[in-house]
Amino acid sequence: MIATCGSARRSLARAFAAPDAGPVLLFVEGAAGLGKTHLLRELAELPETPDVARLWWRCGADGGRPEPAEGEAWREPALLLVDDVHRADEDELRRLRRVLAGMEPGSAAAVTYRPEELPVPGMPLGGSAMTYPFRLTVLRDRLAPWDEERLRRAAAEVLGEGESCTAEAVSALRERTGGVPRAVVDLLAMLREQRPAFTGTAAEVAAAGVPARLAELVLSRTYAVSPAHRPLVWAAAVLDGPAARDELIAVSGLGAVTGGDALLRALESAALAELGEGRYGFAVPLAADAVRDTVPGPVRQDLHRRAAGVLSRRQPAPWAAVGAHHRAAGEYRGWLRAVEKAAESAAASGRHQEAITLLERTLATPGIPPQARARLAPLLARNAVTGLRSDQTVEVLEQIVRDADLPPAVRGELRLDLGLMLSNQMGRFAEGWRVLEVAAAELREVRSVLAARAMAALVTPYWPGASLDVHRGWLIKAAAAADDSGDDAMRTAVLANHVGLAMSWADPEAWDLVERLPVQSTDPACARQAARGLCNAADSAVWLGFYRRVDGLLTEGRELATRSGAPYTEHSASGTRLLQEWWTGQWLGLAKRCEDFVADTADMPFLSSDAYVVRGLLAVAQGDWGEARAWLSQRGTFGTENLPVPLGATAAGAVIRLTLARQEVADAAEQARAAWTVVADKGVWPWAAELAPWAVEALARAGDTATAHAMVRDFAQGLGDADAPAARAALSWSRAVLAESEALAEGRPDGLPKAAEMYRKAAAAYAELPRPYSQALTTECAARCELAADAADAEGGAGESAAAGAGEGRTGPAASAGPEGPPNPSASAIAELESCAQHFTDLGAVWDATRARALLRTRQPAKKGRPPGRPSHSDQLSPREAEVAQLASSGLTNREIAATLHLSPRTVEQHIAGAMRKTGALSRRDLAHRL
Repeated sequence: MIATCGSARRSLARAFAAPDAGPVLLFVEGAAGLGKTHLLRELAELPETPDVARLWWRCGADGGRPEPAEGEAWREPALLLVDDVHRADEDELRRLRRVLAGMEPGSAAAVTYRPEELPVPGMPLGGSAMTYPFRLTVLRDRLAPWDEERLRRAAAEVLGEGESCTAEAVSALRERTGGVPRAVVDLLAMLREQRPAFTGTAAEVAAAGVPARLAELVLSRTYAVSPAHRPLVWAAAVLDGPAARDELIAVSGLGAVTGGDALLRALESAALAELGEGRYGFAVPLAADAVRDTVPGPVRQDLHRRAAGVLSRRQPAPWAAVGAHHRAAGEYRGWLRAVEKAAESAAASGRHQEAITLLERTLATPGIPPQARARLAPLLARNAVTGLRSDQTVEVLEQIVRDADLPPAVRGELRLDLGLMLSNQMGRFAEGWRVLEVAAAELREVRSVLAARAMAALVTPYWPGASLDVHRGWLIKAAAAADDSGDDAMRTAVLANHVGLAMSWADPEAWDLVERLPVQSTDPACARQAARGLCNAADSAVWLGFYRRVDGLLTEGRELATRSGAPYTEHSASGTRLLQEWWTGQWLGLAKRCEDFVADTADMPFLSSDAYVVRGLLAVAQGDWGEARAWLSQRGTFGTENLPVPLGATAAGAVIRLTLARQEVADAAEQARAAWTVVADKGVWPWAAELAPWAVEALARAGDTATAHAMVRDFAQGLGDADAPAARAALSWSRAVLAESEALAEGRPDGLPKAAEMYRKAAAAYAELPRPYSQALTTECAARCELAADAADAEGGAGESAAAGAGEGRTGPAASAGPEGPPNPSASAIAELESCAQHFTDLGAVWDATRARALLRTRQPAKKGRPPGRPSHSDQLSPREAEVAQLASSGLTNREIAATLHLSPRTVEQHIAGAMRKTGALSRRDLAHRL
């Protein structure tokens, strides 16, 4: 009868539940270190047995054990706890059998043993069969290793719940110890005492060594095997994993007959265990290290040499392991050949990170022959460019390209891949551009295919610096080089970059180029380039404002990238999706999606730049301005000046908007001039869309209307008749900003209705895209102009009053008007403003909604029927207190809240004090939780 540990405990408890309950005998089997003694201690504490005598019997320790006299039985209920029965000699087993056979009702016994050390397998009480009394219930429990969750709890207890208790560390502990509790606890103790402090990496777990208790156990068992048979145990240690019988015999070099006998002796001594059907090795994987370290050096090298041969015959061959065995055997040529095969195999199956790690480690080894470096270095570069990599790969490549022994063609290829990495993965555009130019020159004479690849990379327009005309010049050269090469994959690569270039400036032929991408190609290299072309098109479509076409492009591009093994393209497509969701108002859960994406691509922050910017834009709209600055500056991961031009312009527009809201107009104007220069130098005018309205407003409010006019003029001329819906809407918005600013600056409130109509034109354009947030912002501006004009008419055309409501954060006399507001406001403008406030609320734009409602209160007439005087809110927050508290809990300062709500900082301070008093908040931070 087999029982689980829990059911066995319940069965033991039942033995003491009633006076006439039959006795229970529980056998507990488990390999060394599984916690048998610990279980006995738990059984000794059974709460159901407070008055039962506990009798301990530790076999093989001191011989004499508590037992009744000959022919007698215990008269009182007792719980007998027998530990390590495998250590008992025949005399002790005889006495134990007599005791167990004589147990009376109300008694129980638990007997533990190691099955691998029993003299007679399967018979814990010895070779003489025991006669069990009829009334005795006999149970058997097999202890199992800890699962990952139990191991994680143990790690947390020893290491603490901090950063060192990582999922990586827990997984490595499970792999190294096999989940055997004693080995886990001992290894955790070693890690806890490690200096420098353990940080939670698998490499640290692997380097920690073998616990002394485990080493002594496995070595005692190994050297209990005769010297003639011991090489088979050594072979298992060298193979370091479950191995078949024939593999162990081949590596040991013993021959079939002797090797077969050696395996039996190793199993009998428990030096080895059967880990699965026909697979043998160490019960605790970590034990192999202890055994391997005791093998004499020359013998160990022979074992590694034979292991390399054995593993190379497996299907599929584990080439990385084969290479490690060749290296340990001193066979360096075999090692390098195996490394190359391992990297090629990993790359072919899309495991680029695995290939990169192996190649980096190999190439960092001193003394690698030049021929081998010439083969392995390009393989590393190809994987690094296709996969997702860190700074270390760049450092390795930079070192390799300085190797004078490399053939020029190889060095040029490596320089090309280094340039691509610097530009695409690391965001170091200026360095990448220079490296690519050198690579194109180096490769032009020796390898036309790679020269075309370098030139194609220089076609990509996203990088700051070179103008659109420069990229067009490189396109002509790249297309000619690709045609000369006769390589279809290279032609597709050039076409993919041509798609990105053409789409960026809204070339009328761009969509025809997309249709020419060979998405049905069976050549993986062509498919990868086609996938990149589709994702390039999707990204450009987002910036142009063709949001309805993005879904199809992204879906097809990502599926093709997945099938062809292009993880970089897959991740870049995810960034494009975040931008699309921001502009189309899919904000629910968007902040979390951005943060998850940043975490997933933490080793390559440039790839995360879309997510950083979108997260920053959300923080601006939500009023979390401190977080907004941090996200928009990429949290210091790399310089924002290295952002792709459209993304940099978008981030700059948001920063200018924040600066204006804080009334720092001169700073905003300087930021606008700098950001505009980058876009103008590039000459891709659709990318000015997210910068232009805020840059124009900053300069107009700073009094530099000439530059503001020049911006609008250059924007319009640069766009020409290009089909760029988002940019056209932004141009209308910019013109409206200019019209409003001039009307206010010149004291002409009669110019505000015209500005309002221009804003409405922009809002209608955004509604077509659709871009609900931009539509609400421009509609709010239209309503603001209408209300300001209406107020000016009511007051006899006072320009100062009209100026009060214009622009985010502007203040003036009319801005502080009481709840009665100015007479006869425009009903349609009021309705527009109410609608905007609701749209902002629906999106989650807390700051914008609060600003719109604040403007409404200054303009909306009082509702009829309300009693005179201020409404009473007793202990409830008033609407104004709630708005102020929400902005304060978002992190805005009193001055920033005052600018948003058209209040004085003193009034804001009073509202915050009132909100804290009513909610019981202890601080502004606590106020967020109370709300």
